[in-house]
Amino acid sequence: MSNSSSITQFLLLAFADTQELQLLHFWLFLGIYLAALLGNGLIITVIACDHRLHTPMYFFLLNLSVLDLGCISITVPKSMANSLWDIRAISCAECAAQVFFFLFLITAEYCLLTVMAYDRYLSICKPLHYGTLLGSRACVCMAAAAWGSGFLHAVLHTANTFSLPLCKGNALDQFFCEIPQILKLSCSHTYLKEFRIVVFSVFLARVCFVFIVLSYVQIFRAVLRIPSEQGGHKAFSTCLPHLTVVSLFLSTDLFAYLRPPSISSPSLDVVVAVLYSVVPPAVNPFIYSMRNQELKDALKKLIQSVFFQQQ
Repeated sequence: MSNSSSITQFLLLAFADTQELQLLHFWLFLGIYLAALLGNGLIITVIACDHRLHTPMYFFLLNLSVLDLGCISITVPKSMANSLWDIRAISCAECAAQVFFFLFLITAEYCLLTVMAYDRYLSICKPLHYGTLLGSRACVCMAAAAWGSGFLHAVLHTANTFSLPLCKGNALDQFFCEIPQILKLSCSHTYLKEFRIVVFSVFLARVCFVFIVLSYVQIFRAVLRIPSEQGGHKAFSTCLPHLTVVSLFLSTDLFAYLRPPSISSPSLDVVVAVLYSVVPPAVNPFIYSMRNQELKDALKKLIQSVFFQQQ
């Protein structure tokens, strides 16, 4: 019986059998990755350079873009390289790092989305106390708590997963190292070892979910009490990007990890993994900037300043 310490590498899933389809996958992922780099990079640059956007909402949005950039950079470049050079191997150390950083960033993003729901709640329900309750120190502490929660969750899960004995080969049915796929290779009863970690994960997920729901219940009640229909629409429009991103994040993650085994298959697992790990980081910047005039104006100002400096 071999264990995880004797395995030096894992074999990731190849997207296709032919070189042509492998190259198609490479170019598709390259386009998505460049879109994510461009969108999130522009948001980070615009918020950092424009002092008018140095507010709690945009501070949290900057953190979200950093997390999205990290999340997609953990999985996509390695998969692109494998397709380009027609290889499947990933070392055990690389696999552990991929598991750790992906869990770290995805958990921190969920916690940060919860903080952003609180930001929208204070902005609409307690506008007179908004500046007092969300000062710079409070914003930094809440962002640090989100990052810290992700770090703790990732450490516990990664350490537990790679301490399990593995005796069912080293082939993973996924294009990146994913904990459920690694657990399929275990030859021991993982439930007892996973129990404490699962309890912590479920507790964290439920606390965040309940907090987001309660925040939006209060937001809806406050919006409905606004006498002017135009005022209510304007107030709620500031929440639409966040609500859309949260819905996309939760729907893809819940379907990925809570769907019944009866509708699970290797091809469906790959599609779902792309939906929750690759698509959101690429589309989130466009969701936030589509209806945000402040971001658009700041971006135009930045482009104009760069263009005229070059002239």
